[in-house]
Amino acid sequence: MSKNQITTSQNAELNELHQIGDFGVNELMTMKETVGKDLTIPQFNLFMYQCNRMGLDPSLKHAFPIVYGGKMDIRVSYEGLKSLAQKSEGYQGVFTQVVCENEIEDFDVIVNEEGEMIGVKHKPRFPRGKVLGAYAIAKREGRSNYVVFMDVSEVQKWIKINGKFWKQDNGDVDPDMFKKHVGTRAIKGQYDIADVVVEGMETTAESNGVPEYQPNKERKDITPNQPIIDAPPTNEPTEEEKQIKSIRTKITKKLKELGVVGKEQVAAYIAQNAPKMGENPSIAELTGLLDMIQMEIDMKEMQNGDELE
Repeated sequence: MSKNQITTSQNAELNELHQIGDFGVNELMTMKETVGKDLTIPQFNLFMYQCNRMGLDPSLKHAFPIVYGGKMDIRVSYEGLKSLAQKSEGYQGVFTQVVCENEIEDFDVIVNEEGEMIGVKHKPRFPRGKVLGAYAIAKREGRSNYVVFMDVSEVQKWIKINGKFWKQDNGDVDPDMFKKHVGTRAIKGQYDIADVVVEGMETTAESNGVPEYQPNKERKDITPNQPIIDAPPTNEPTEEEKQIKSIRTKITKKLKELGVVGKEQVAAYIAQNAPKMGENPSIAELTGLLDMIQMEIDMKEMQNGDELE
């Protein structure tokens, strides 16, 4: 089959998506080459269908796909959640801000008679100093303000896992990232938006050479004392063991790109993103993890064009 024939076939499949959403073929091909560049055509079709069903626009960075072990998850960004909130009845806005060390005397939380936080008193000043906390206020007609306030210590686990994206060059927590974190919580609380992540959707795993992941129920979940990276080699490694070692090496390198280094950080990352992975993962599991990490890297790089995710 020639290159032109493949392109024609892909265009035909992408054109069918016009029956689902408002995107034209050219727009769909652009998204396929960016957001969905690691997806097969069937996976991309499914991704677009689910986004359309939820009212999310991938071209506006509302959502992005993660393929792992033959399953596809759709991760909804802060922008996606905010878009869903704006469509909710009574939407009156979401405000987020950080509180810095030089603003402590000018900050206080406002509570109602029931002891619920309904607002804040905050006067930013320059120089602001280090970020010590963040808050978000989600307003909705007919309801009390939904306020989320967090101390920087409450997000240390995320900083340890993804330091590259949570920290500024000087090592301080990034205010944009912190504001999005509290904003996400406020939106979910005020607008009754659940954790709208579409998980475990069937995909055609064979199309990209990754066999479907079948979890071994007898395996134990990984713990910080059981990292999968850098497993001890055997005296006479089999071909499968050689392949596993090669994938592990790639995983280690990719995790470093995300700022995940050291056994504790690696174990924490895996426990969060691949909780079903056991002590002796298969090639399929490791390949799926590697694909997921690469997709996260790609999405972060794309989103860093105008904002920090």
